[in-house]
Amino acid sequence: MAYYLDWKTDGADWPNREASRFVEAAGMLWHVQVMGQGPALLLIHGTGASTHSWRDVMPKLAANFTVIAPDLPGHAFTQPPGKGALSLPGMAAAVAMLLKALNLAPVRAAGHSAGAAILVRMAVERLFTPVDLISFNGAFFPVSGVAGQFFSPLAKAFAGASLIQKMFSRMADRKAVERLLRDTGSNIDAEGITLYQRLFSNEGHLAGTLGMMAAWDLHWVPQDLRNLPLPITLVAASNDRTISPANAAQAAKLVPQASLVEMKGLGHLAHEEDPTGAAAIIAEPGFPFFRP
Repeated sequence: MAYYLDWKTDGADWPNREASRFVEAAGMLWHVQVMGQGPALLLIHGTGASTHSWRDVMPKLAANFTVIAPDLPGHAFTQPPGKGALSLPGMAAAVAMLLKALNLAPVRAAGHSAGAAILVRMAVERLFTPVDLISFNGAFFPVSGVAGQFFSPLAKAFAGASLIQKMFSRMADRKAVERLLRDTGSNIDAEGITLYQRLFSNEGHLAGTLGMMAAWDLHWVPQDLRNLPLPITLVAASNDRTISPANAAQAAKLVPQASLVEMKGLGHLAHEEDPTGAAAIIAEPGFPFFRP
């Protein structure tokens, strides 16, 4: 397999392929999917994922919104960025430049895990001005305890070690990927497992994922939450084994305008397990731009 994913081969059966386009922005070539009509709606995936994470959510929203879902820098089919762009501020600035290149201004945005932190940073920095945000199992707080002491240094070491990346990619057989996804508390369908295996088997995608993990610093996100200038809906999945559901309640105490929603019995990838429920939360009828 090539170091980076190839659109002609690896992307030949990519979900919602007809909505894909490649756009130059922030010094890199992005893979972004745009579908539907109506007010613009931005979807941001989490670390190690891609547009495929929203594969069943996007079509459900496309009747009422122009839905935008990019692969983050260094992930899947988006090129790796320059120095510093894999950090939280770097990602936020890069996504804002992509929106400018697309000439689209989202009225609402939803993010999963680290994607939610990116959206909060964009809003606080006034890099975009949606009406509100939605967070699915948002990653807002640093890893605590012993894990926190070793996580970042380990990720930094792995991010610069091509041999380790190659080893990890070769270890990503289907059973290993199934076990990894199951450990998040989610039950993913066969298509999802196949797509994650394709990503985790690719050295370029692993390099982007590890690079993002190494550059990620969440210590200032609590302050971002306090300064968030717009409402946020914090969605927590009760069976999330990656980010404690209690984190959503903790975040809600910091945000001036926050509401909590629980997705019962689902794990960290709840929006993939229940795309109908996730789409309903994103496009709830009370939202002023919703067109029934």
